[in-house]
Amino acid sequence: MKISAELLNILACPKCKNPVEPHENSALRCEHCHLEYPVRDGIPVMLLDEAESY
Repeated sequence: MKISAELLNILACPKCKNPVEPHENSALRCEHCHLEYPVRDGIPVMLLDEAESY
């Protein structure tokens, strides 16, 4: 998964509004609320319904 730095700078967790960080298994993680958002075909799916706890 390769997400541009510009996109990462503007993405935020929809639940707590904190930044998300890329994770090795094709996901973006919010360290604050411990949710992981999937990345499908290079597109982050930033929906609470799609998030999983880790």
